[in-house]
Amino acid sequence: MKTLAERLKAARQHAQLTQKALAQQVGVEQPVISQLETGKNLQSAHLPKIAHVCGVNAIWLSEALGPMLPERTTPAPQTNVAPTEQPTLTFRYPVISWVAAGAWAEAVEPFPPGFSDRYELSEYDAKGTAFWLEVKGDSMTAPVGQSIAEGTLILVDTEADAQHGKLVIAKLADSNEATFKKLVEDGGRRYLKPLNPAYPTEMCAGDCRIIGVVVRALMKL
Repeated sequence: MKTLAERLKAARQHAQLTQKALAQQVGVEQPVISQLETGKNLQSAHLPKIAHVCGVNAIWLSEALGPMLPERTTPAPQTNVAPTEQPTLTFRYPVISWVAAGAWAEAVEPFPPGFSDRYELSEYDAKGTAFWLEVKGDSMTAPVGQSIAEGTLILVDTEADAQHGKLVIAKLADSNEATFKKLVEDGGRRYLKPLNPAYPTEMCAGDCRIIGVVVRALMKL
């Protein structure tokens, strides 16, 4: 078994340091290191710091227990995929039909108890009454940019602020069903614009009613 002096010298040589360089890094005078290596000083409060500077196990240096060098741990493989915090789905909203959504604008009690047999969850905390709709058709499917495909579930907040550029659910005077469009304001007038350029833009005037703003979308894969 090596003596403390031998272990200290071996540790310093492992770190490729002179006595003077080791002393400077530990924060002591060079004679302290020299005395330890010659066995003139068998006790030192600086041993843990010396072990750290030299990259050896402190318990090996002070007590001659265990291996001289700490065990190497295998680094975790690098990856470009990191876990993301998942939202807590705590709010439950009904899935309704387009006819029911259109009738919401006139109904005194649009959602009576038991009117829907399907519900979906979301982390979104609605400002008012909210419901899900399943998108029909391709009028909101765009070749580039923002696009909402048929079959996507959209969450509608009936109290969210309907501003220019928002996706909204509206009720036109000549239809029994709700319609899903982008709200555009121009020259003090409101228009309902589809994201698909193959469909016409309609004016939202007169009996046109904005039912709510689309705040979430769940796409089926």
